[in-house]
Formats: sequence, structure tokens, C-alpha cells
Amino acid sequence: MARLNLVLLAILVGCAVSLVASRHQARKLFVDLEREQSRSRAYEVEFGQLQLEQSTWSMPARVEKIAREQLHMQVPGAGRVEIVALPTTGGEPR
Repeated sequence: MARLNLVLLAILVGCAVSLVASRHQARKLFVDLEREQSRSRAYEVEFGQLQLEQSTWSMPARVEKIAREQLHMQVPGAGRVEIVALPTTGGEPR
């Protein structure tokens, strides 16, 4: 009987240790998940800021100003402009 009690006690201690280890691992994984979700939110904010910056840098008025001032470009005269028709696809023009 004493031997059976010792075996049951060893099993109980083993189960308790495994329970503590699994709870610790679950908490650690939850902390990792929270950290990664926070990082994901930060990346989403940064992506939004980069999209706004890209739209600002590519505004037509800004591009035209740089073309005129820094690159010394100018709009061609009406006699130098040619209109080129796009090839048709499926029988209808674009």
C-alpha cells in the first residue's frame, strides 16, 4: 500500500510540474503574441505615414514645379505636340 501511495504521489508531482510548465509556456506565448500584434500595429501606422508622404511627393503641381525650376523644362508649343492613338483591343478603342 505504501508503495502504491508513493507511485501515486510521484504521478501527482509530475502532473503538477507539467501543469506549471504548460501554464508558463502559455503565458510566454501570450506575451509574444501581444508583442507581435503591437509591432504589427506600428507597421500599419508607419505604412499609412509612408503612403501619405508618397502622395505628397508625387503631387502633379510639385512635380511640375521641380521640372520647371530645377530641370529647366517647359511645356512644348502646340505645333510640337502629337497625339498618338492607342491600338485597339477586341474591336473597341480605349
